[in-house]
Amino acid sequence: MSAAIVAGALVSAGVEAREIVIKFSHVVAENTPKGQGALMFKELAEERLAGKVKVEVYPNSQLYGDAKEMEALALGDVQLIAPSLSKFDRYTKQVQLFDLPFLFDDIAAVDRFQNGPEGRKLLRSMEDKGFIGLGYWHNGMKQISANRPLRSPADAKGLKFRIQASDVLLAQFQALDANPQKMAFSEVYQALQVGTVDGQENTWSNIYSQKFHEVQKHITESNHGIIDYMVVTSTDFWNGLPDDVRSELEAIMEEVTSKVNDLANDINEEAKSNIQKAGTSEIIQLTTEERKAWKEAMAPVWKQFEPEIGAELIAAAEAANGGS
Repeated sequence: MSAAIVAGALVSAGVEAREIVIKFSHVVAENTPKGQGALMFKELAEERLAGKVKVEVYPNSQLYGDAKEMEALALGDVQLIAPSLSKFDRYTKQVQLFDLPFLFDDIAAVDRFQNGPEGRKLLRSMEDKGFIGLGYWHNGMKQISANRPLRSPADAKGLKFRIQASDVLLAQFQALDANPQKMAFSEVYQALQVGTVDGQENTWSNIYSQKFHEVQKHITESNHGIIDYMVVTSTDFWNGLPDDVRSELEAIMEEVTSKVNDLANDINEEAKSNIQKAGTSEIIQLTTEERKAWKEAMAPVWKQFEPEIGAELIAAAEAANGGS
């Protein structure tokens, strides 16, 4: 039964309507951009919809790991999640766009695309599957790490890299003659520690907050991709909310999204600085030529997934680079 029907039944029965409880589940630490965003959303929702809405935030896979989040949302066990964009390829192939290596020059280009018509359209691309995207939250640009220095694509050959459950990322590492291993985020630290995998790709904030830098000797600042999240709810829950509650939550989400995306860059810069200070990992800076070699090595992935993603959508994303 929807939230709106429940609330209406209580009012008609002469009983004060109960608070709508929104469980917001995510898999990262609270000191990451996503962790901070979830707490901001809770604070604003409970302040502006006092007595109507209560938000419970569950970080660090306390409720569900990243392999179970979408199922939990579909079943109504949680009402908000913010998975990595890599998690949506089974629902819409177009979202695979965001996993293409070296697609965006920087976060500003990502912003331009996501706030444009094609980016906004993707938020609604899974409605027929029962999911509605409410906004894009940045984590940041991805870096690649291993216990071997990674200066050229050849350095990755034969190494086992943890990846998210994404066919694009699988192809990305296969293009390097590496061995990609799909693995839940919560399992990565131990896998690196014991050598189940040799390396991984992630943002500075995730590398630092999960202490990956303590079990990786080298981190290459490649900026080869992005890790962003889509804040997602179920169509049943969202469409069942009272109109005034839904419209206020939409406004809050827009405000929080802007703040999270501003915060993400600051958190990543701080995390990078903390990793440098820790001295446990060498941070490798690529020259222009070295970066070009990585880009060329991964270029075949674009052609491989162009039929699924769409050439026009890829072109729209490319057009966001170098804009004003």
